[in-house]
Amino acid sequence: MPLPPNSFSNQPIPDLYTSASSRREFLLNSLAATTMFGLAGCGKSSDETITGISEIDSDATPSPSPIVDTHMHIWANDFAKYPVKEGTKEPDVEGSAEMLIEEMDQHGIDYCVLVQVIYHGWDNSYVADVQAKYPDRFRTQGLIDPEDPNVAEKFSYWIEQRGLHGMRMSAIYYEDKEDWITSPAHHQMWQCAADLGAVFNFFIKTHQLPKLEEMIKEYPEVKVAIDHFAYLELGKENTAEELEKLLRLAQYPQVYCKLSEMSSISLTKEYPYTDSVPVVKQVFDAFGAERLMWGTGFPGSSRAHYQRPKVEEELDLVRKHLSFLNDDDKRKILGENAYKLWQFGTA
Repeated sequence: MPLPPNSFSNQPIPDLYTSASSRREFLLNSLAATTMFGLAGCGKSSDETITGISEIDSDATPSPSPIVDTHMHIWANDFAKYPVKEGTKEPDVEGSAEMLIEEMDQHGIDYCVLVQVIYHGWDNSYVADVQAKYPDRFRTQGLIDPEDPNVAEKFSYWIEQRGLHGMRMSAIYYEDKEDWITSPAHHQMWQCAADLGAVFNFFIKTHQLPKLEEMIKEYPEVKVAIDHFAYLELGKENTAEELEKLLRLAQYPQVYCKLSEMSSISLTKEYPYTDSVPVVKQVFDAFGAERLMWGTGFPGSSRAHYQRPKVEEELDLVRKHLSFLNDDDKRKILGENAYKLWQFGTA
């Protein structure tokens, strides 16, 4: 297939983890009746090798425990070969895969999950090429236009033909127009993700989470990672209510939360973001150590440019500044969970 053109509540959460297969079937059949693309290319057969992630293997963790950065943006130095998105300025600093690998080796980071950066837009070619070049170090989450009616076809292309492992959906940029999250086209894409074993990570705000929860309930096979604590805003009258929208997702065993950008929920923005710790503790209590994952953001010297902590400071947030974590919790959060979720160490 060619590339298509261009102090909070601690009340228990009610159990909503129920099947909605009939509604899913209706939506998928309705879409198939109105589009020429259908679900071709998204299915599995017994003699096919699927590029995506298989069921999580509980014995997949290597020894000694790995360090996995689950949130790393990189971009090309060659903007002729890998142009920036139209209307986007080329970055002022380097953020290449090679810079990242040098930093990883220097700080003992075994693996990274690459998350497509906005500079390259919907064209995931650079991270796909990096994935093909360094398959033992990376897993890759692309970007895709969520309002494209052919979103499922393009999702299938990037996963099946270009070797990506999932997609990042950036609902945060679509405030007050998030109907695409539960649209028929996205039901088709989520079914593709279920068939291919792909992972979604969501860059999303707390008030948008209930709509995402509808999809999570209907597709329990699909693994979902929430970025940056869903950008919870501290100090608001509705902070507790908004936090509950994140905590309630913990009832779904396929949902994970990234321990990334604690600065995003800090009012002071001063490392080590101590005013964020009570929130992190409540997220930990809800999701458990088994479904939190560490992540940072940008490689090498670009960290300072984007006013991000140094690698050692990011590691110390987990190792030293979250006093409620024991050593086993730290191992899981810093790498073991992500190693299993993205199936590092497999072909």
